[in-house]
Amino acid sequence: QVQLAESGGGLVQPGNSLRLSCASSGSTLDRYSAGWFRQVPGKEREGVSYISIADDYTHYVDSVKGRFTISRDTAKNTVYLQMNNLKPEDTGVYFCAAGTWLRLRIGAPEYWGQGTQVTVSS
Repeated sequence: QVQLAESGGGLVQPGNSLRLSCASSGSTLDRYSAGWFRQVPGKEREGVSYISIADDYTHYVDSVKGRFTISRDTAKNTVYLQMNNLKPEDTGVYFCAAGTWLRLRIGAPEYWGQGTQVTVSS
């Protein structure tokens, strides 16, 4: 069983940066592919970025390419999302998730965190 807990959200001005963390308790996170989703009220949850089980492949939604970086620290059992040059359209609740690569890509991962709010506003 995997329990995921996100942290690092907050209110920032456009152009600034945030780093989200997703810590896992229970089973080790390196047994799973992991990723980040975000949700805005009134819209479907969107997959933002994923990292494969061996860290040998990453995927980003087009709107964040070149600005966001996903990474994993196996020793800390944590996955990160470094978000640079944030834009107002990046605002939303960010959820960490873990599971198989296929389940992540179809938006149905086995495990979800509770979410952390990111607000980008001047």
